[in-house]
Amino acid sequence: MSRILCVALAGHGHVTPMLPIVGELVRRGHDVAFACGPEHADAVTRGGATWVELPGLPPFVPPAEVGPDAVLTWLRHFFGALARTYPVLLAHARERRPDVVVYDATNWPGRLAAHAVGVPAVRTVPNLAENEHWRGIDHALFAGLHDHPEAARLGEDVAAFAREHGVELDVAATLEVVEDLNLVFVPRTFQPAGDTFDDRFLFLGPVVGERGEEPFAPPVDDLPLVYVSLGSIFTGRPDVYRACRDAFADGRYAVRMTVGDVDPASLGPLPATMEVAAWSPQLAVLRHAAAFVTHAGMNSTMEAIHHGVPMVALPQMPEQVVNADRVAELDLGRRLAPDGVTAGALRAAVDDVTTSVTVRAAVAAMREDAARGGGAVAGADAIVHVLGLPGSSG
Repeated sequence: MSRILCVALAGHGHVTPMLPIVGELVRRGHDVAFACGPEHADAVTRGGATWVELPGLPPFVPPAEVGPDAVLTWLRHFFGALARTYPVLLAHARERRPDVVVYDATNWPGRLAAHAVGVPAVRTVPNLAENEHWRGIDHALFAGLHDHPEAARLGEDVAAFAREHGVELDVAATLEVVEDLNLVFVPRTFQPAGDTFDDRFLFLGPVVGERGEEPFAPPVDDLPLVYVSLGSIFTGRPDVYRACRDAFADGRYAVRMTVGDVDPASLGPLPATMEVAAWSPQLAVLRHAAAFVTHAGMNSTMEAIHHGVPMVALPQMPEQVVNADRVAELDLGRRLAPDGVTAGALRAAVDDVTTSVTVRAAVAAMREDAARGGGAVAGADAIVHVLGLPGSSG
């Protein structure tokens, strides 16, 4: 039995796809600890891992306008939160030395802790990967920002941390360091320039586990279901929700709309074919859905691909724009701008993706390719291989 330490502080899109791999490793008899914030503790322990408590991610209130300043402000906020986790991780790794550390790509303290105790590190990538041939995420996030004053302050934060802890770290190394094994949670065919990535990158496709078994019943059984969700962070868009209300007011679609903290009463009267909730069991809903109106976060995008659901993407953050562009490029759906989106445009896009033969074929082909990635089983196999142990999914 090997000791495996997994690290992902926060974010459903980062923690959630790691949990099925954790469950598979536990099933094989490994001693798995998962270091994360308190909001994910129950999910970790339900999966059979030991929870290692990290200082939680402090609240971040996004600005009304999501622009360059917001990206850099978020990065400084997130860096500060991760910096507080490093001493906890290091103490745990020294006390209960793992045989390998598996860390989410944004969680650089996991890599530093692995190096400090001399064990291999495996990186999980819950978004599009980058190499010398494709750097679309880096360009989307940082184009024109390197001389921004907030970027200089982030550099100062990183330098101060490196001095305090006696480690080598710069801003670039907090964003991306390629390991000998990088588990990417997308299909290779979804990845831009996918054929240029070497064998250090294993494209697993969507890693979803058993969450799709959660109970859900569509609001109307005999109508095609449209699922609407803008993720878990930038949900304060009553304008978009009202446009969805009006788009589907004629009752030809059933609609499940997840609105986060938005007061449903603020949306006005709803048609009988529409239900609104603060939260939804997303995988279970997608199992029934004919179309998905989404922010195009990568976790949501992969879950749609897993269930073969075409998308109408309303991206709000730069990396979501990259994802949405890829969805449109591959004919897996359509992209609309969320600002000023109209009921007419939403309805036309949903009608399009639910009837287009081209979209239907592209979604089906991507779903088949995604399944060939192997998901959690293939990810666990790869980690076991790093450990130098025999045994795989059998």
